Amino acid sequence: MPALETPKADIGWKAPDFSLPGVDGKTYSLKDVKGKNGLVVMFICNHCPFVKAITTKLVRDMKELAGLGIGSIAISANDTVEYPEDSFENMKKFAAENNFPFPYVIDETQKVAQEYGAVCTPDFFGFDKDLRLQYRGRLDDSGMQNKPGGNRDLFNAMAEVAKTGRAPDKQYNSIGCNIKWRA
Repeated sequence: MPALETPKADIGWKAPDFSLPGVDGKTYSLKDVKGKNGLVVMFICNHCPFVKAITTKLVRDMKELAGLGIGSIAISANDTVEYPEDSFENMKKFAAENNFPFPYVIDETQKVAQEYGAVCTPDFFGFDKDLRLQYRGRLDDSGMQNKPGGNRDLFNAMAEVAKTGRAPDKQYNSIGCNIKWRA
């Protein structure tokens, strides 16, 4: 399991739209999940130890950001043939077990992950109310340690986006498992 870091973000690019099936039986696009003050698009999967380590805090932060007018959606783009733990049926279980307060959708073609430039799980993209990228980085500084406290980088950045339309200039790369691309 090689850990990858996300590349430096090109702040200001427009979020590509999508239409992806969710574990709840609905299909989601950007307009369905965007909050009045912005949106967090995250690439996660079921089996990644980096994702598992932050899931509780991820749920907490997305609930709190919703209260600030920031919508959220989680996308799984892994190859489910080679990695059956990330199958759509297992996504349903993972979302239910963790009480996801956001849609969890599958990107079977991996096209959306490619359009966003996602490289790992977790990979976080924070957009303003006009769906322009303001943040790309980590959830917090705990990594796989899941230590309490610490700096809530994504939450703090998106709270700033909700308030001012811009994230802080200082951003830290997310670290995680590589997205499992199809051959």
